[in-house]
Amino acid sequence: MRKRPVAAAVAAVALCGTAAPHAFAQRPAGQDETFLIQVHQGNLAEIAAGQDAGRHATSKCVKQVGAVLVRDHTKLDADVKTLADKLKVRLPASPSAEQKKQLAAVQAKAGTSAYDAAWLRTQEAGHRQTLALIDQEIKAGKNSQVVAAARSARPVVAMHLDMVRGGTCHMAGHTGMVGAGTSGEPATVEADTAAVGTAGLAGGGLLAAGGATWLLMRRRSTRTQ
Repeated sequence: MRKRPVAAAVAAVALCGTAAPHAFAQRPAGQDETFLIQVHQGNLAEIAAGQDAGRHATSKCVKQVGAVLVRDHTKLDADVKTLADKLKVRLPASPSAEQKKQLAAVQAKAGTSAYDAAWLRTQEAGHRQTLALIDQEIKAGKNSQVVAAARSARPVVAMHLDMVRGGTCHMAGHTGMVGAGTSGEPATVEADTAAVGTAGLAGGGLLAAGGATWLLMRRRSTRTQ
């Protein structure tokens, strides 16, 4: 009769031993937490830059690219915040001081063609930096959920970089990448925003689909050239 409590205690210890590593594995490591914080600030900076382009850019192309950045980075950041909340990671409320300084430098050229050129150069540098952060997380991240989010976001960020590559606006080649309008014509930025806003990421599926759509559009464009 005395053996039963001992056996029960051993069984309880065994259960705790198997459950603890699993629970610990779900917590973000230093790399994962740093990634979530930095990519969140990057999203905030891109949203602010996109909104500013809508107000101050002189070319239609730059204004359109700015609208795409606002649309996509708003969705990306909503998913980052959801994941950070789930993993108990505290996110900052604003872009970094350096990101604010960069936007201010661009804003100083507002209303001139120099603004557009400076905005495009800044966006190219920013998206290259974001891709480097994503690749580092994919390579060294420990939390599977954070790594999956990084993989899903990569095609979208790469698409943005392609739109500003070389400090030149390339919006025309990317029209309707998220989806098509009901008439069969490429969807407008506003229509894409509504479509994206009605769906959840659900582990990165939406962004992965967006990346696949982008690759398909690129292939079709190449065939018609």
